[in-house]
Amino acid sequence: MQAITSAVTWLDDLVWGVPMLVLLLGVGLYLTAGLRFRTLRDLPFAFWMLWRGRVAEGKGEITPFNALMTALAATIGTGNIAGVATAIFIGGPGAVFWMWMTALVGMATKFAEAVLAVKYRERDKRGNYVGGPMYYIKNGLGPNWAWLGVCFALFAGFAGFGIGNMVQANSVADALEASFGVPFWATGYALTALVGLVLIGGIHRIAAVAGFLVPFMAISYVGAGLVVIALNVGQVPEAFRLIFAHAFSPIAATGGFAGAAVWAAIRFGVARGVSSNEAGLGSAPIAHAAAECKGPVSQGLVAMLGTFIDTILVCSFTALVILTTGAWTSGQTGAELTSLAFETALPGVGSEITSLALAIFAFTSLLGWSYYCERAWQFLLGVKVIIPFRIVWSLAPIIGATVKLSFIWLLADVLNALMAIPNLIALTLLSPIVFGAAREFFRTRGKSEHNPF
Repeated sequence: MQAITSAVTWLDDLVWGVPMLVLLLGVGLYLTAGLRFRTLRDLPFAFWMLWRGRVAEGKGEITPFNALMTALAATIGTGNIAGVATAIFIGGPGAVFWMWMTALVGMATKFAEAVLAVKYRERDKRGNYVGGPMYYIKNGLGPNWAWLGVCFALFAGFAGFGIGNMVQANSVADALEASFGVPFWATGYALTALVGLVLIGGIHRIAAVAGFLVPFMAISYVGAGLVVIALNVGQVPEAFRLIFAHAFSPIAATGGFAGAAVWAAIRFGVARGVSSNEAGLGSAPIAHAAAECKGPVSQGLVAMLGTFIDTILVCSFTALVILTTGAWTSGQTGAELTSLAFETALPGVGSEITSLALAIFAFTSLLGWSYYCERAWQFLLGVKVIIPFRIVWSLAPIIGATVKLSFIWLLADVLNALMAIPNLIALTLLSPIVFGAAREFFRTRGKSEHNPF
């Protein structure tokens, strides 16, 4: 077993190493330039499209707004609390800057993913819309590339049970046991019951729950962050100085912080940014393919906001809480560092806020990933797999909440990175389709229909 673990650890370092990070950033930069920086210039227009997307405007299963909430349910998770803290612990405050840069180019990646997901989606035997990288690889690149779509579906189908299910259940159990003394087994059984009740209703129930929980949890967490930042408002300028200064210069050891080189800031800022917002991994377009939208580009604009909200907003508040309270020099890392930062500013309640946020974030990630994983297995085995899948998915949190998951986490992390390879190949090869659709949209529809921008 030790040899297997060592081999998977080596593979994890390889797939999340420099080539992958360069590929993710490179494709994002290429798409950003090819779209003529519209993903940045038209950000207000995208928020207007999101507001309009609260109601259905075309063919699909769920509203554009709920499609984004389903995607955000999967992406706003432990990465926003533990991932940001880990990036700062290893890479220093400068890692936050590189998280921001990853998100800004990742918006174009997420835009392209959603455009292709809607354009090449299909109806399954039940009449429901299905889509994602496996479908735009098969339908966009042709039968000679179908094997690449199968690879993506296999990676997603297995990765989901790790990073999207058992790891999330473990995070919920740890958080509730640490702050409220809830037994691990009780959390596991409670999650099984709750997840099962949601999955009975399929994408409509998942989207409805996500449409309520995601805005609630994001606003509540950001609100708590604002209180902490307000209490330490005098440290805000210094926090931003640290972020920008150490994005390009090494930082010396101080307190419990061991110091970090610029390369560490870049590597871990980019890696944690990608793992948080999932731009380029190919997961989110599976949800956006079900949107009741008028066309691919309108949903692409809504989809790219997921990266902005996840990283530029939610992750930034975690970072500022950690930096303004001075907790980043404590020597703590992960969720413990974020919890310490909140507890420092809000004694007696700060750690409970972090635990509740972590529990809710992880639960919604479990729901969002259930849909991704279901669609991956449906692509491979057909609609007959849906009911058995939902039963197994609902039972898996019992295992996740009660056992050590170090190897499962490691394997899922590898599979998660491998998802990106076929997806990025498809995005690059199909980019002319994305660029052409965007040009046509902004030439006609994008400048009509009471568009205030």
